Amino acid sequence: MYLASTGRPDAPPRPLGARRRVPATVIALGAVSLVTDVSSEMVTAVLPLYLVLGLGLSPLQFGFLDGMFNGATALVRLLGGRLADRGGHHKRVASAGYLLSALSRLGLLLAGGTTAGIAGSLAADRLGKGVRTAPRDALISLSGPPETLGRAFGVHRAMDTTGALLGPLAAFAVLWATADAYDAVFAVSFCTGLLGVLLLVLYVPAGAPAPPVRRTPLQHTALRDPAFRRILYAASLLGAATIGDSFLYLLLQRGLDLPPALFPLLPLGAAAGYLLLAVPAGRIADRVGRGLPFLAGHAALLGAYAVLLLPVAWPTVAAVLALLAVFYASTDGVLMALAGPVLPAHRRAGGLAVLQTGQALARLLGAAGFGAAWTFWGQGPALWTAALALAAALTAAWRILPTPTPTPTPLPAPAPARDTPEAP
Repeated sequence: MYLASTGRPDAPPRPLGARRRVPATVIALGAVSLVTDVSSEMVTAVLPLYLVLGLGLSPLQFGFLDGMFNGATALVRLLGGRLADRGGHHKRVASAGYLLSALSRLGLLLAGGTTAGIAGSLAADRLGKGVRTAPRDALISLSGPPETLGRAFGVHRAMDTTGALLGPLAAFAVLWATADAYDAVFAVSFCTGLLGVLLLVLYVPAGAPAPPVRRTPLQHTALRDPAFRRILYAASLLGAATIGDSFLYLLLQRGLDLPPALFPLLPLGAAAGYLLLAVPAGRIADRVGRGLPFLAGHAALLGAYAVLLLPVAWPTVAAVLALLAVFYASTDGVLMALAGPVLPAHRRAGGLAVLQTGQALARLLGAAGFGAAWTFWGQGPALWTAALALAAALTAAWRILPTPTPTPTPLPAPAPARDTPEAP
């Protein structure tokens, strides 16, 4: 059971073999995300080294700061979505979020190694990321016809992942060229982030402002829509059964006894696979409906859990990274393409923010539960529990997701009747 997005009922049927180009807005937003991810991943790659080795923070202090602000990001998305829906100011709100994240790199540069300055900079970065995410995805979903949203989100996520891959490489190149000068990394990251804001301002159209809508109290939220509620429940349920990538990488590292220096290569392998699969997965979702690939992606994640229950060897690493790539390619942008057409334009950003927040909080709960199970039961029983929970969540989500509502194919208009001469 899945939701298939369709075009307008009165639209003429597309000829076989016809292809739609990805809207220019999607390409522009993809370029913005690529450049911004280079900027943010430069900092992410060196921040643990800078804080723990450079400034002497304990791993507990760093973990507390990072976890607290990551959790706050999920809640700030609601604010960004609500602000963007007021008058249809998606570009303005997204621009403010991107600018705030760019300025946070300058804050790291000027913090002077103080804990308060670093905490403020991290808070600004997470606040900017939370504010911009829902308006950006709403711009993508409003930029083209519903039947091509899977490919549009796939193209955007592929460009976004390219930036995530290039960012750490750029950071280590700057460190190598400047003899481990962290300030140089922050300066280059700040300039790169400003470039992303400039691309957004110059090349992403703002779109027509949304007309004022008189709303009752229930109309202020997307939760009044039954189909959207089903999508939210299914995504949150599956999110609660997702244990998080870091645990999977840690299980691989322990199983193979990998040196710590090789540990960062594991996320890069999964990201490279995601980059290759994002666009094909989006195109498949456009053809067969978005719900089925979304569930199939979680089935791939279940396969990764099952592989990790076997003795770990090098083929295990390749299998787990490949299955993780399939999981993200089939779920991240596909979920936004699944929910977007359900929501009206004047509630699109707010609805997507609710969905993203619900999924993020559920995944936070799932990761915390798996960590507790690992601590008290050991990694084997904890992984078995996670696999059984995900299998049960998949079964429930299959029944929760709304059924497709196919659009009837318009019939050709009847030919006008010809006048016939009357019989004498």
